Amino acid sequence: MTEAAQTISDRIHEMLDQLTRAERQLALSVLENYPASSLGPLTALAKNADVSVPTVARMVQKLGYKGYPEFQSGLRDELKARVQTPIAKHDTWAEAAPSEHILNRFTDAVIDNIRLTLGQIDPDAFDHACELLADKDRHLYIVGGRITHTLAEYLFLHMQVIRANLTHVQSTSNTWPHYLLNAKKGDVFVIFDVRRYENNTLKLAEMAHERGALIILMTDQWLSPVHPLATVCLSNRIIVPSAWDSATTTMLLIETMISSVQTLNWTETKARIEGLEDMFDQTKLFRKFT
Repeated sequence: MTEAAQTISDRIHEMLDQLTRAERQLALSVLENYPASSLGPLTALAKNADVSVPTVARMVQKLGYKGYPEFQSGLRDELKARVQTPIAKHDTWAEAAPSEHILNRFTDAVIDNIRLTLGQIDPDAFDHACELLADKDRHLYIVGGRITHTLAEYLFLHMQVIRANLTHVQSTSNTWPHYLLNAKKGDVFVIFDVRRYENNTLKLAEMAHERGALIILMTDQWLSPVHPLATVCLSNRIIVPSAWDSATTTMLLIETMISSVQTLNWTETKARIEGLEDMFDQTKLFRKFT
């Protein structure tokens, strides 16, 4: 399996509506603890999903595999892709690098990421995430990791203008447990976690979930270990011809969420923007040319 190919999770999501009741039950069981749920014996998977062995065999064939061993081989390939370091990723890409200019190759990869991501995102789930972000009665916590803290900060800065009652948390900081002291049932955590998934982020998510908080997870196509805890999981594709993963599709989702939330809260957002602009004028933070 190449990194540009669909993941098995992608295939399952696309086929859910075409599966029988028992196959759908099996598919949801597979997704609940993906991919670990399918790495054991076929009989164990059938038992855990409370379906028959023939049901597993049929669904695997519907996903395009000749049998369960080939299906598991695909899962193992995905696991290898998950844990690749930047150096290993570059070596894998460079072996088959085409001759076209990097600008075109990189852009083509990003466009594919956007197309495949938008093809599998549930619009209702996305809208629900935006409604939770817009709910001023829920304290909003925005959490980033080692690299994704820049994306978290971008979302936080815009949410600061749109609404009150929010906090920016960096899971890489050793002070993040302090923020959980104030978290309560119904609060919302937006958590960014992409591959090489961070232990701090998972622990933070587990503790927030235990306190009754709702989690909106921004992750990659392989799904962060946080995803079983998430109320809404927005996965997006991050593969590009580089030693590093791409944040372009994640940023697209962030900016679309910002647009949606500002529209949902426009009356208050407009007043806050006007107040902020007045402060900028008083502090002369920005130059004016008129």
